[in-house]
Amino acid sequence: MLKIPIIDLAIFRKSDIKSQQAIAKEIYDACHKIGFMYLRNSGISKDLIAQVFSHSKSLFNLSLAAKQKLAWKNELSNIGYVGIERERLDPNQPGDLKEAFNFNKAELLTLQPPANEPEIFVFYQACTELANKILQAFALALELPEYFFTIRHNQQNHTLRLLHYPPLQTPPKPGQVRAGEHSDYGSITLLFQDNVGGLEVQTTAGEWIAAPTIPDTVIVNTGDLMQRWTNDVFCSTKHRVMIPHDQQLERSRYSIAFFCHPNDDTEIACLETCQKERAPIYPPILAGEYLLSRLQATY
Repeated sequence: MLKIPIIDLAIFRKSDIKSQQAIAKEIYDACHKIGFMYLRNSGISKDLIAQVFSHSKSLFNLSLAAKQKLAWKNELSNIGYVGIERERLDPNQPGDLKEAFNFNKAELLTLQPPANEPEIFVFYQACTELANKILQAFALALELPEYFFTIRHNQQNHTLRLLHYPPLQTPPKPGQVRAGEHSDYGSITLLFQDNVGGLEVQTTAGEWIAAPTIPDTVIVNTGDLMQRWTNDVFCSTKHRVMIPHDQQLERSRYSIAFFCHPNDDTEIACLETCQKERAPIYPPILAGEYLLSRLQATY
Protein backbone atom coordinates (compact mmCIF):
# COMPACT_ATOMS: atom_id res chain seq x y z
CA MET A 1 0.00 0.00 0.00
CA LEU A 2 1.25 3.49 -0.85
CA LYS A 3 2.74 5.37 2.12
CA ILE A 4 2.88 9.09 2.71
CA PRO A 5 6.56 10.05 2.33
CA ILE A 6 8.65 11.93 4.90
CA ILE A 7 10.81 14.67 3.34
CA ASP A 8 13.59 16.69 5.03
CA LEU A 9 13.18 20.35 4.08
CA ALA A 10 16.52 21.29 5.67
CA ILE A 11 18.24 19.77 2.64
CA PHE A 12 16.29 22.06 0.31
CA ARG A 13 17.52 25.09 2.24
CA LYS A 14 21.12 24.24 1.32
CA SER A 15 22.56 26.57 -1.30
CA ASP A 16 23.80 23.93 -3.72
CA ILE A 17 21.42 23.28 -6.59
CA LYS A 18 21.93 19.49 -6.54
CA SER A 19 20.54 19.23 -3.00
CA GLN A 20 17.61 21.45 -3.92
CA GLN A 21 16.83 19.47 -7.06
CA ALA A 22 16.94 16.17 -5.16
CA ILE A 23 14.38 17.40 -2.61
CA ALA A 24 12.28 19.07 -5.31
CA LYS A 25 12.13 15.67 -7.04
CA GLU A 26 10.96 14.00 -3.80
CA ILE A 27 8.29 16.70 -3.38
CA TYR A 28 7.23 16.31 -7.02
CA ASP A 29 6.83 12.54 -6.57
CA ALA A 30 4.80 12.99 -3.37
CA CYS A 31 2.46 15.55 -4.94
CA HIS A 32 2.10 13.50 -8.11
CA LYS A 33 1.53 10.08 -6.55
CA ILE A 34 -0.51 10.85 -3.43
CA GLY A 35 -0.80 14.63 -2.89
CA PHE A 36 0.37 14.39 0.74
CA MET A 37 3.76 14.47 2.49
CA TYR A 38 5.28 14.89 5.93
CA LEU A 39 7.96 17.61 6.19
CA ARG A 40 10.77 17.50 8.74
CA ASN A 41 12.73 20.62 9.70
CA SER A 42 9.89 22.93 8.72
CA GLY A 43 11.50 25.94 10.41
CA ILE A 44 8.55 26.45 12.78
CA SER A 45 9.55 26.00 16.43
CA LYS A 46 7.92 23.35 18.60
CA ASP A 47 7.38 25.94 21.34
CA LEU A 48 5.43 28.24 19.01
CA ILE A 49 3.25 25.37 17.80
CA ALA A 50 2.56 24.36 21.43
CA GLN A 51 1.60 27.95 22.31
CA VAL A 52 -0.92 28.09 19.46
CA PHE A 53 -2.44 24.74 20.47
CA SER A 54 -2.74 26.02 24.05
CA HIS A 55 -4.47 29.22 22.90
CA SER A 56 -6.74 27.16 20.66
CA LYS A 57 -7.90 25.05 23.61
CA SER A 58 -8.66 28.15 25.65
CA LEU A 59 -10.74 29.58 22.79
CA PHE A 60 -12.82 26.43 22.40
CA ASN A 61 -13.32 26.32 26.18
CA LEU A 62 -15.26 29.60 25.99
CA SER A 63 -19.01 29.36 26.49
CA LEU A 64 -21.10 28.72 23.40
CA ALA A 65 -22.68 32.16 23.82
CA ALA A 66 -19.25 33.82 23.81
CA LYS A 67 -18.19 31.86 20.73
CA GLN A 68 -21.42 32.69 18.89
CA LYS A 69 -20.70 36.40 19.35
CA LEU A 70 -17.66 35.76 17.11
CA ALA A 71 -19.65 33.72 14.59
CA TRP A 72 -18.61 33.19 10.96
CA LYS A 73 -20.90 35.39 8.87
CA ASN A 74 -20.31 34.78 5.16
CA GLU A 75 -18.10 33.30 2.45
CA LEU A 76 -16.61 36.67 1.47
CA SER A 77 -14.88 37.23 4.80
CA ASN A 78 -14.60 33.53 5.80
CA ILE A 79 -13.53 34.46 9.34
CA GLY A 80 -14.94 33.78 12.78
CA TYR A 81 -16.39 30.90 14.76
CA VAL A 82 -17.95 27.93 12.95
CA GLY A 83 -20.17 25.82 15.21
CA ILE A 84 -20.55 22.06 15.37
CA GLU A 85 -22.43 20.65 12.32
CA ARG A 86 -22.42 24.13 10.68
CA GLU A 87 -20.07 22.94 7.95
CA ARG A 88 -20.73 19.95 5.72
CA LEU A 89 -17.54 19.04 3.85
CA ASP A 90 -19.24 16.03 2.27
CA PRO A 91 -22.50 17.47 0.88
CA ASN A 92 -24.10 14.02 0.86
CA GLN A 93 -23.71 13.49 4.63
CA PRO A 94 -24.80 15.22 7.87
CA GLY A 95 -22.84 18.21 9.23
CA ASP A 96 -19.33 17.63 10.55
CA LEU A 97 -18.74 16.92 14.24
CA LYS A 98 -16.24 19.75 14.68
CA GLU A 99 -16.00 23.44 15.49
CA ALA A 100 -13.48 25.96 14.18
CA PHE A 101 -12.11 29.48 14.33
CA ASN A 102 -11.00 31.01 11.01
CA PHE A 103 -8.51 33.90 10.88
CA ASN A 104 -7.10 35.97 8.05
CA LYS A 105 -4.05 38.25 8.09
CA ALA A 106 -6.01 41.49 8.52
CA GLU A 107 -7.77 40.19 11.61
CA LEU A 108 -4.50 38.95 13.11
CA LEU A 109 -2.74 42.25 12.44
CA THR A 110 -5.35 44.17 14.44
CA LEU A 111 -5.25 41.56 17.25
CA GLN A 112 -8.98 41.80 17.75
CA PRO A 113 -10.66 39.13 19.89
CA PRO A 114 -10.37 36.18 19.58
CA ALA A 115 -7.04 36.74 17.77
CA ASN A 116 -5.60 38.87 20.57
CA GLU A 117 -2.60 36.65 21.22
CA PRO A 118 0.52 37.84 19.35
CA GLU A 119 1.77 34.25 19.05
CA ILE A 120 -1.01 33.50 16.57
CA PHE A 121 0.19 36.23 14.21
CA VAL A 122 3.81 35.07 14.59
CA PHE A 123 2.62 31.56 13.75
CA TYR A 124 0.69 32.84 10.70
CA GLN A 125 3.85 34.51 9.43
CA ALA A 126 5.93 31.38 10.09
CA CYS A 127 3.41 29.29 8.12
CA THR A 128 3.55 31.85 5.28
CA GLU A 129 7.36 31.53 5.14
CA LEU A 130 7.15 27.74 5.11
CA ALA A 131 4.49 27.80 2.38
CA ASN A 132 6.69 30.07 0.27
CA LYS A 133 9.61 27.68 0.63
CA ILE A 134 7.41 24.79 -0.53
CA LEU A 135 6.15 26.88 -3.45
CA GLN A 136 9.77 27.55 -4.46
CA ALA A 137 10.37 23.81 -4.45
CA PHE A 138 7.26 23.37 -6.62
CA ALA A 139 8.62 25.91 -9.11
CA LEU A 140 11.94 24.08 -9.33
CA ALA A 141 10.21 20.71 -9.70
CA LEU A 142 7.97 22.04 -12.48
CA GLU A 143 10.80 23.83 -14.39
CA LEU A 144 9.43 27.31 -13.65
CA PRO A 145 11.17 30.51 -12.49
CA GLU A 146 12.03 30.27 -8.78
CA TYR A 147 9.45 32.83 -7.63
CA PHE A 148 6.70 31.96 -10.11
CA PHE A 149 4.31 30.82 -7.37
CA THR A 150 5.45 33.03 -4.48
CA ILE A 151 4.77 36.30 -6.34
CA ARG A 152 1.26 35.02 -7.05
CA HIS A 153 0.74 34.48 -3.31
CA ASN A 154 2.30 37.73 -2.08
CA GLN A 155 -0.97 39.28 -0.83
CA GLN A 156 -1.04 36.53 1.82
CA ASN A 157 -4.66 35.67 1.15
CA HIS A 158 -4.33 32.68 3.47
CA THR A 159 -6.64 31.30 6.16
CA LEU A 160 -5.47 30.01 9.52
CA ARG A 161 -7.98 27.61 11.02
CA LEU A 162 -8.06 26.27 14.57
CA LEU A 163 -10.09 23.07 14.83
CA HIS A 164 -11.66 21.16 17.71
CA TYR A 165 -13.40 17.80 17.45
CA PRO A 166 -15.20 17.34 20.78
CA PRO A 167 -15.68 13.99 22.55
CA LEU A 168 -18.81 12.20 21.42
CA GLN A 169 -21.57 12.29 24.03
CA THR A 170 -24.26 10.74 21.80
CA PRO A 171 -24.12 8.36 18.82
CA PRO A 172 -23.49 10.11 15.49
CA LYS A 173 -26.13 10.30 12.78
CA PRO A 174 -25.84 7.73 9.96
CA GLY A 175 -22.86 8.68 7.78
CA GLN A 176 -21.73 11.44 10.16
CA VAL A 177 -17.99 11.80 10.83
CA ARG A 178 -15.69 14.42 12.34
CA ALA A 179 -14.77 15.90 8.94
CA GLY A 180 -16.41 14.62 5.78
CA GLU A 181 -14.58 13.41 2.71
CA HIS A 182 -13.25 16.44 0.78
CA SER A 183 -10.32 17.98 -1.03
CA ASP A 184 -8.86 21.36 -0.07
CA TYR A 185 -9.54 24.37 -2.24
CA GLY A 186 -6.31 26.34 -2.56
CA SER A 187 -2.66 25.79 -3.45
CA ILE A 188 -1.32 23.92 -0.44
CA THR A 189 -2.38 23.17 3.13
CA LEU A 190 -0.13 22.88 6.19
CA LEU A 191 -1.60 20.70 8.92
CA PHE A 192 -0.53 20.37 12.56
CA GLN A 193 -2.40 17.75 14.58
CA ASP A 194 -2.36 16.26 18.08
CA ASN A 195 -1.91 12.53 18.75
CA VAL A 196 -5.60 11.56 18.93
CA GLY A 197 -5.65 10.52 15.26
CA GLY A 198 -8.46 9.97 12.79
CA LEU A 199 -7.11 11.65 9.64
CA GLU A 200 -7.33 9.40 6.58
CA VAL A 201 -6.10 10.00 3.04
CA GLN A 202 -7.44 8.37 -0.13
CA THR A 203 -4.83 6.93 -2.47
CA THR A 204 -5.20 7.10 -6.26
CA ALA A 205 -6.25 3.43 -6.07
CA GLY A 206 -9.20 4.45 -3.87
CA GLU A 207 -7.84 2.97 -0.62
CA TRP A 208 -8.04 4.93 2.63
CA ILE A 209 -4.81 5.07 4.64
CA ALA A 210 -4.15 6.60 8.06
CA ALA A 211 -2.13 9.82 8.35
CA PRO A 212 -1.13 9.73 12.03
CA THR A 213 0.92 12.34 13.84
CA ILE A 214 4.67 11.90 13.32
CA PRO A 215 6.61 13.96 15.89
CA ASP A 216 8.43 17.04 14.60
CA THR A 217 6.76 16.99 11.19
CA VAL A 218 4.14 19.04 9.39
CA ILE A 219 1.67 17.41 7.00
CA VAL A 220 1.45 19.18 3.63
CA ASN A 221 -1.10 18.48 0.92
CA THR A 222 -1.87 20.03 -2.44
CA GLY A 223 -5.27 21.59 -3.12
CA ASP A 224 -7.68 21.98 -6.03
CA LEU A 225 -6.11 25.12 -7.50
CA MET A 226 -2.67 23.52 -7.62
CA GLN A 227 -4.19 20.47 -9.33
CA ARG A 228 -5.82 22.75 -11.93
CA TRP A 229 -2.63 24.78 -12.37
CA THR A 230 -0.55 21.65 -12.98
CA ASN A 231 -3.05 19.87 -15.24
CA ASP A 232 -3.41 16.99 -12.74
CA VAL A 233 0.37 16.51 -12.46
CA PHE A 234 -0.11 17.31 -8.76
CA CYS A 235 -3.24 15.79 -7.24
CA SER A 236 -5.72 17.31 -4.83
CA THR A 237 -6.41 14.31 -2.67
CA LYS A 238 -9.61 13.47 -0.83
CA HIS A 239 -9.20 13.14 2.93
CA ARG A 240 -11.44 12.91 6.00
CA VAL A 241 -11.38 12.70 9.80
CA MET A 242 -13.11 9.60 11.12
CA ILE A 243 -14.65 8.91 14.52
CA PRO A 244 -12.39 6.57 16.54
CA HIS A 245 -13.71 3.25 17.80
CA ASP A 246 -11.65 3.08 20.99
CA GLN A 247 -11.07 5.18 24.12
CA GLN A 248 -10.00 8.09 21.88
CA LEU A 249 -13.73 8.59 21.32
CA GLU A 250 -13.85 10.19 24.76
CA ARG A 251 -11.05 12.66 24.01
CA SER A 252 -11.06 16.00 22.25
CA ARG A 253 -9.04 16.16 19.03
CA TYR A 254 -7.30 19.41 18.09
CA SER A 255 -5.61 20.41 14.86
CA ILE A 256 -4.41 23.57 13.13
CA ALA A 257 -4.72 24.03 9.36
CA PHE A 258 -3.07 26.77 7.31
CA PHE A 259 -4.77 27.12 3.92
CA CYS A 260 -2.45 28.78 1.42
CA HIS A 261 -4.34 30.58 -1.36
CA PRO A 262 -3.12 32.53 -4.39
CA ASN A 263 -3.95 36.21 -4.76
CA ASP A 264 -7.65 36.55 -5.67
CA ASP A 265 -6.90 38.05 -9.09
CA THR A 266 -4.46 35.29 -10.09
CA GLU A 267 -5.61 33.43 -13.19
CA ILE A 268 -5.23 29.70 -12.63
CA ALA A 269 -4.49 28.42 -16.12
CA CYS A 270 -2.63 25.28 -17.17
CA LEU A 271 1.15 25.73 -16.92
CA GLU A 272 3.06 25.27 -20.18
CA THR A 273 5.43 22.78 -18.53
CA CYS A 274 2.43 20.63 -17.58
CA GLN A 275 1.10 20.31 -21.15
CA LYS A 276 3.79 17.95 -22.42
CA GLU A 277 1.72 14.80 -22.08
CA ARG A 278 -1.86 16.09 -22.33
CA ALA A 279 -3.84 19.10 -23.43
CA PRO A 280 -5.20 21.45 -20.73
CA ILE A 281 -7.98 19.77 -18.76
CA TYR A 282 -9.50 22.76 -16.97
CA PRO A 283 -10.57 26.17 -18.28
CA PRO A 284 -8.82 29.17 -16.71
CA ILE A 285 -10.42 30.57 -13.55
CA LEU A 286 -9.60 33.35 -11.10
CA ALA A 287 -8.39 32.03 -7.75
CA GLY A 288 -10.80 34.21 -5.76
CA GLU A 289 -13.81 33.11 -7.78
CA TYR A 290 -12.97 29.44 -7.32
CA LEU A 291 -12.49 29.78 -3.55
CA LEU A 292 -15.80 31.63 -3.18
CA SER A 293 -17.68 28.98 -5.18
CA ARG A 294 -16.29 26.17 -3.02
CA LEU A 295 -17.11 27.95 0.24
CA GLN A 296 -20.66 28.61 -0.95
CA ALA A 297 -21.09 24.89 -1.61
CA THR A 298 -19.75 23.94 1.82
CA TYR A 299 -21.87 26.12 4.14
